Amino acid sequence: MNRPFALSDTPAKGCREAPVLKERGQREVFCGLTGIIWLHRKMQDAFFLVVGSRTCAHLLQSAAGVMIFAEPRFGTAILEEKDLAGLADAHDELDREVERLLARRPDIRRLFLVGSCPSEVIKLDLSRAAERLTKKYAPHVAVLNYSGSGIETTFTQGEDACLESMVPVLPESAERQLLLVGALPDVVEDQALSLLSALGIETVRVLPSRRADAPLAVGEGTVFALTQPFLGETAAALERRGARRIDAPFPFGEEGTTLWLRAVAAEFGVSDERFEAVTAAPRARARLAVAAAAETLDGRSIFFFPDSQLEIPLARFLTRECGMRAVEIGAPYIHKGLVGPDLDLIAEGPLLSEGQDVDKQLDRARAARADLTVCGLGLANPLEAEGLATKWAIELVFTPVHFYEQAGDLAALFARPLRRREMLKALAPKTGEAAG
Repeated sequence: MNRPFALSDTPAKGCREAPVLKERGQREVFCGLTGIIWLHRKMQDAFFLVVGSRTCAHLLQSAAGVMIFAEPRFGTAILEEKDLAGLADAHDELDREVERLLARRPDIRRLFLVGSCPSEVIKLDLSRAAERLTKKYAPHVAVLNYSGSGIETTFTQGEDACLESMVPVLPESAERQLLLVGALPDVVEDQALSLLSALGIETVRVLPSRRADAPLAVGEGTVFALTQPFLGETAAALERRGARRIDAPFPFGEEGTTLWLRAVAAEFGVSDERFEAVTAAPRARARLAVAAAAETLDGRSIFFFPDSQLEIPLARFLTRECGMRAVEIGAPYIHKGLVGPDLDLIAEGPLLSEGQDVDKQLDRARAARADLTVCGLGLANPLEAEGLATKWAIELVFTPVHFYEQAGDLAALFARPLRRREMLKALAPKTGEAAG
């Protein structure tokens, strides 16, 4: 464990062709609107205007509570009862809201009209509104739209829908280039760009770009590498524009990052000698950092509820680099075209489940009593009360966890609840004696 990995370490039989339990029932997951919380930080000149209800506004305010002392780049155009009843022209009211917003915030260069459950139910045509408003405010402001409705999307699919909406309006380019796809914290993105530059890959673009004026285009000369496993629709949109995807495991942990970088390096003809020279030091740091947390994780079992679509790459990291045993790996949707390389590296054994019937999955989790259960906020406290150690899945999206320098932090996120439980158990007898 915690040694350099090679392709020869691939298990005799991975999980790519393993049967998948597909469940369709009650589910416990946030809607796609929550993606705005990290997207609005990433795109510095964008604004996300949710066309929805007061419930949508409360969700965003609660989820983005850390931004209370800053002026955020998102808001909600409230659909009142008269809008829902068809007593007012919602398009006219939306136009007025956009006009007021852009007059107050002239720094906005990209405006996203984000659909919600209420706007979907009343069939408000936001695509037509975006076209109309783009004609009015172009070229200073580009107006795009996508759905973050819980009817249409779950949690991270909001980012997928957002990035997909940007692809059709990108300029055409035949330039040979690498496109990194997926919103990463700036510090992580900078680390990835530094590694790629050291490998000699000269033209690298990022979707989403931090600013609207970034030189971002796409065409038949574009190859792209996903950094997030939930971007299936964005990948399909890029392929329709002529771009080609680099197939690789996702860059979580030392192994995933190395295989991801190696696939990119092979595409651009980077020599093995240069690849080893560039990656040797950060790989060693990553292995050392992971080893510290793996002492707690080695031999422990883990159960994944579906939440973010990060579950399969994370299970690969935890089972192969940290010595854990996966009991069930649940994901909202399993896109084998994207996560296939990760599935190939997970030894056959865990149950793969797609979608959710929460009551049935809770029964399986209680029966398994894994050492650690990864789940949403709504399930964590009840399961903790039943004696199960849990990890909030949402934290894995909001925390920098990609590439070499974050590998130790990623492992520590899973080790922390187990260490906390061990400390509480150690204190329990002493507390009882004191009480007595």
